[in-house]
Amino acid sequence: METALGIILGAIGGALIGFFLLRIILKKSYENKFEDLNKKIDLEIKEARISAKRIVDEAETKAEKLTSQAEGKNERIKQKKIQEAKDTFSKLKSDFESERSSHIVEMKERELQVQTIENELKQRKDKFEDQVKALEDQKVDLDAKKDEIGVIRENLEKQLKIVAKKKEELDSANQERIKKLESIAKLSEAEAKEQLLEAVKAKAETDAMALIKETIEQAKVTANKEAKKIVIQSIQRMCAEYTIENTVSVFNLDSDDLKGQIIGREGRNIRALEAATGAEIVVDDTPEAIVISSFDPIRREVCRLALKRLVADGRIHPARIEEVVAKTRKQLDEQIVEIGERTVIELNIHGLDAYLVKMVGRMRFRSSYGQNLLKHSIETANLCGIMAAELGLTPKQAKMAKRAGLLHDIGKVSEEESELSHAILGMKLCEKHKEHAAICNAVGAHHDEVEMNNIISPIVQACDAISGARPGARREILESYLQRIGELEELAMGHDGVQKAYAMQAGRELRVIVESDKVTDQYADDLSFMISQKIQDEMQYPGQIKVTVIREKRAVSYAR
Repeated sequence: METALGIILGAIGGALIGFFLLRIILKKSYENKFEDLNKKIDLEIKEARISAKRIVDEAETKAEKLTSQAEGKNERIKQKKIQEAKDTFSKLKSDFESERSSHIVEMKERELQVQTIENELKQRKDKFEDQVKALEDQKVDLDAKKDEIGVIRENLEKQLKIVAKKKEELDSANQERIKKLESIAKLSEAEAKEQLLEAVKAKAETDAMALIKETIEQAKVTANKEAKKIVIQSIQRMCAEYTIENTVSVFNLDSDDLKGQIIGREGRNIRALEAATGAEIVVDDTPEAIVISSFDPIRREVCRLALKRLVADGRIHPARIEEVVAKTRKQLDEQIVEIGERTVIELNIHGLDAYLVKMVGRMRFRSSYGQNLLKHSIETANLCGIMAAELGLTPKQAKMAKRAGLLHDIGKVSEEESELSHAILGMKLCEKHKEHAAICNAVGAHHDEVEMNNIISPIVQACDAISGARPGARREILESYLQRIGELEELAMGHDGVQKAYAMQAGRELRVIVESDKVTDQYADDLSFMISQKIQDEMQYPGQIKVTVIREKRAVSYAR
């Protein structure tokens, strides 16, 4: 134990001694390195000082050189500036001399002008003195004439006194004559005047009544001619399409196999489509086509567009049908607004309420007797503007007439269910959306349901009738159409020699076949004229009717 302890203590002591020895050695090593480093730093500082001194010397040499160069350059610039100053001075001096000489010449000219003016003034002075002398002579003459005028004035005063005296005598004589006339006529002057005025008044009233009656008759004849002229000119200046709208739409299919998909299992697809759109779908034997029927054009259009999307997509089932119909209806509402906005822009109508713009767009999908309502309203609006211009109305009234023409059938597309007529309903819509009172009256009065109170109302009524009465604008009722065709053929058959008569082109052409044995070529011409005159006298028809008489002779023989 003691041995181990001694060994440990010896080891510790050895370690401490070694540590101190190592520390001394390291310290000495560091001191040597530090001294070497100081020497190295001193050497570098000495070299840097030598290098800096050399750089300073070089800089001083360069500075002296640059200074000498700058002094030389400055001297050259100085000499140059001095020379330029001398040149400028000599130039200014020459200019001054030339200007001075010109001023001297100008002064001489001015002296000559002054001399001339003085001579003219002297001449004027002499002339003025002569005029003064002449005026003095005239003054003497005027004094003499003044004396003569005084004498004449005295004579005139005497004559005026004589005239006044004679006037008094005439007045007294006139009064005596009036008194004698009153005693003879047994009437005073006031009573005579009153009777004379009454007689003149009665005669004037009689003449005025005759003149008024003649004027009214003349105005009726002239007004009738002028009205026809204005209507004809308005119609000639307006051109419209003659197209008839249908209540059915034909949807074409690529193949008949699609009909089964549209009908669906047990008809569920077609029932869902009809329920969603409100239109009737007819699937018959027509190859590659189905018919969409509805009196509401908007429903029919929604059904057509939805069916087009479904067929293009290929997925046809009730849920998909409802989704597509909803999207199509939303898209169609946007299209209706766009149609209304485009219409009012084309007609140059501003400030129309947004709801009325939408109603104008709805007109595109509504027809009246086969005539598209929007086209009818646009045509009526243009006719109103033209007729207002023909009548000489102001531009503001012409714009109001065009606006009323566009809105006159707005009640036909109202979203509200009402028992009122479309004219009254349209008037209330216009009043609700703050249209002008004249426009509201024109809309309500175009079928004489309210009283007209302005010039725009009869214009709208006339233009509405013109647009609806154009040949081909509206579909004629079947019974009246057949009756007119029958009367036309019967009228032709009533002439001798007529074998057959055929009304063609919707009653606008009549072809008459005559017997060649009874009707000659000359009589055929006369027969055509007679039939046309009879049609003109006895029938009412739109446009004109062409009458064609056909005479055919056949010569037949046989070779045996």
